[in-house]
Amino acid sequence: MRDAGLSQLDIILVSGDAYVDHPSFAAAMIGRSLEAAGFSTGIIAQPAWKSPDDFRRLGRPRLFFGVTAGNVDSMLAHYTVARKLRRDDAYSPGGEAGHRPNRATIVYSNRIREAWPGVPIIIGGIEASLRRLAHYDFWQDEVRRSILLDAKADLLVYGMGEAQIVAIARRLRQGEHIRRLTDIPGTVFERKREDHVPTDNALTIPSYEECTEKPEEFARAFKRVYLEQDPSHGRSIVQPHGDRLVVQNPPAKPLSTSELDSFYELPFERRWHPQYDAAGGVPALETVRFSIVSHRGCYGDCAFCALTFHQGRTIQSRSTQSILRDVRALARLPEWRGVISDVGGPTANMYGTGCSKSEVHCRNRRCLANRPCPNLRADATPLLKMLRAVRRAPGVRKVFIGSGVRFDLFLGDDRYLRELCRHHISGQLKIAPEHVSEGILEIMGKPGLEAFEEFRKRFEKINKELGKRQYLVCYYMSGHPGCSINEMRELADYLRRTGTRPEQVQDFYPCPMTLASCIYHTGIHPLTGEGVYVAKSDRDKAAQRRLLNKPGRKPASRRRARTSRPEKRR
Repeated sequence: MRDAGLSQLDIILVSGDAYVDHPSFAAAMIGRSLEAAGFSTGIIAQPAWKSPDDFRRLGRPRLFFGVTAGNVDSMLAHYTVARKLRRDDAYSPGGEAGHRPNRATIVYSNRIREAWPGVPIIIGGIEASLRRLAHYDFWQDEVRRSILLDAKADLLVYGMGEAQIVAIARRLRQGEHIRRLTDIPGTVFERKREDHVPTDNALTIPSYEECTEKPEEFARAFKRVYLEQDPSHGRSIVQPHGDRLVVQNPPAKPLSTSELDSFYELPFERRWHPQYDAAGGVPALETVRFSIVSHRGCYGDCAFCALTFHQGRTIQSRSTQSILRDVRALARLPEWRGVISDVGGPTANMYGTGCSKSEVHCRNRRCLANRPCPNLRADATPLLKMLRAVRRAPGVRKVFIGSGVRFDLFLGDDRYLRELCRHHISGQLKIAPEHVSEGILEIMGKPGLEAFEEFRKRFEKINKELGKRQYLVCYYMSGHPGCSINEMRELADYLRRTGTRPEQVQDFYPCPMTLASCIYHTGIHPLTGEGVYVAKSDRDKAAQRRLLNKPGRKPASRRRARTSRPEKRR
């Protein structure tokens, strides 16, 4: 601040993560976006939260404090599905746990109120985004009210947030009061009942109190919110909380290609802050240091995934030219050796795809869940052109795909799978069938076993033609709503029968504001109203997990030959 001649900053961001100046880290992306829009911005990373002292480091901001728990919900960062403390934290210096509090968004906001009474506070990030309305909290096993009220914040930004936060900053700079900013898409505000002026098309959902007392009301509220996530046609949501109303504006419009390009091409250092060098850096950077984000959004709509309520279903793709400029930025890093670890997004092969009839309003828009929608434009051509351009870029030796691949997306077109096998994997392709029971896959929103078997056959056939020995590494889940011990036996039998050894078995984790967490809490599928079995006891969940922890036989191509002559063994 002294070097820049600044006596006061416009905006101060507080983050639960160590500061890493890379576009994959939320505080960096928001900070750089504000800076590019002309706002002086400071960042306080992982403040000591037991007193307000650290929150006074940079003085009082002219416009507002922005608060985020970081790239991960703070409770998810701290606890396993068994509610045990994790031993490490990839977003902290040296991977050391304990650098942020539980419910960091609430704690930070309350400390700011102590340090700077009257300064506007805007909360955002994944923790705030997925707790913006009454939500089920797995760690307390109860419904909690909107985090906006517990944090005593003035405004909540949900979704990715760059456009919203810049719009808020501009209006505050023009002299508008924070209480008047009630019309910005992708934001949530609260009002006393008597002070709120409802809009014509606003939709009132069951109150926090009703959701707390009656599981069926919680399921009904979830369904209504779920159906209003379309940025073109979604309505405002009003949820009473006692004598107050929490109002969610419709989702923000998807970014255009040029807008997305401009955000990802901001002057990131792509490094952690030098103060972390002594601790060995920030581990979370290592997995993305040489990666490139090609797009946002996912229309897979898996029941256990929060992307529908955060990034949204609309695919927002960057231009090939912008991605190539990212490659040139990587080439300037002295430690880069010509290998790009990933070019992708939430789902790698959704780049350049989307709805062929975008003007059609689908209230229950499930483009790919279980089976592709006939209106889905699933053409691999834009993706293949982009990947070929990246491979040809100067200095590039190898381009890997590290993001997840939706294996049912291009089943009628082998071009992408062939290039993936030829150029972008090295021995293994990680995919997530999750289960084999048709009933469970239907609830999960995942493709059926038939689609997986077809993909497996195509994968093996293509690798045989290419003369490569490459394998599928499969991930499965236990304890998902709808899954009883019988469905887990069905999965275990399938794995033994096919000689498959799962790479990882993940226990279902009920994250806030997902469809699966709603089912877990209520025992009701909110979109159908049908009752669903839920394994909740530790005994039931452990029994399911044990079935998959008994490894099946390795596939014949991977089993070591046995012989009675030791000298012939390798």
